[in-house]
Amino acid sequence: MDDTINWGIIGCGNVTEVKSGPAFNNIKDSNLVAVMRRNAEKAQDYSSRHNVPRWYDNAETLINDKEVNAIYVATPPGSHAEYAIAAMNAGKPVYVEKPMAASYSECLEMIKVSESTGVPLFVAYYRRMLPGFLKVKEMINSGVIGRPLYFMIRFFIPPYKEDFSKPPPWRVNPLLSGGGYIFDLGSHQLDFIDYLFGAIEKESSLPLNTANLYEPEDFVSAGFRCESGVAGNAVWGFTAPEHLREDSIEIAGEKGRIRFSCFGFTPVELTVNGKTSLFENPRPRHVQQPLIQTIVDQLCGRGECTSTGITAARTSRVLDSITGKKGLSEI
Repeated sequence: MDDTINWGIIGCGNVTEVKSGPAFNNIKDSNLVAVMRRNAEKAQDYSSRHNVPRWYDNAETLINDKEVNAIYVATPPGSHAEYAIAAMNAGKPVYVEKPMAASYSECLEMIKVSESTGVPLFVAYYRRMLPGFLKVKEMINSGVIGRPLYFMIRFFIPPYKEDFSKPPPWRVNPLLSGGGYIFDLGSHQLDFIDYLFGAIEKESSLPLNTANLYEPEDFVSAGFRCESGVAGNAVWGFTAPEHLREDSIEIAGEKGRIRFSCFGFTPVELTVNGKTSLFENPRPRHVQQPLIQTIVDQLCGRGECTSTGITAARTSRVLDSITGKKGLSEI
């Protein structure tokens, strides 16, 4: 790989404004040199506001830009596989938004191309590198709560205002997103469980549409077993009353427990022998920057990124399974 990673973004929408886009210029040996959006006016506007040298309204043109040697795919999941595969076939490493694709089968196609071309494939499960979440992993690895036994995920939010619109937002259009909000939000939680305890190897679930605001499920209750033997359960409700709002992950061990939020960045709670300690869970301004740093490090030959196509596809398999998709196979 070249000494400097020159990024091009396909799909410079909201997620790239603060969470990811600026990070590419904040990292040593990394530059953002081109962006693409099908709406030329919006692509030009993004380029101007973020001081990006070039903009395009065609993905193929960006992929073929000779200065671009790595590509970030930030479109809705329904087009992740198409763009990622085109970029890898052009010999350019890919960083793709989560979930990795709209279906597990598309993830397998992406992995096949990555392996056949030898081009690296990374996925934006950035909680793997955030300080508070690394603190949780450190606590578990240190044995402070003893042997981990169970995990419990509880996530309830009211519907978003746009959920009442017709047509509903793209995040609940399965052709674009893969499914309901569990693909957009629950994927983060399931990936972090994978990071803590290894692949989920067995799952069962009850997916329901309780409010009929949109086509896919708005409620999922599921049970899991990880390859490490840790078991767990999760309940997600995306049309809950405000008084039920909750964002909680709890890890229970033989000697204590850890409790933290996935999206709220509230302090991590460690309870051992009846005593609770709090640890800061800071949210970086550009939350994807720590993970992008590991990608640049790997591409420059000085480190390794833990969020790859292989790990992310495992989460997509579980998402397809617990929402009732058919035709699953194993990596």
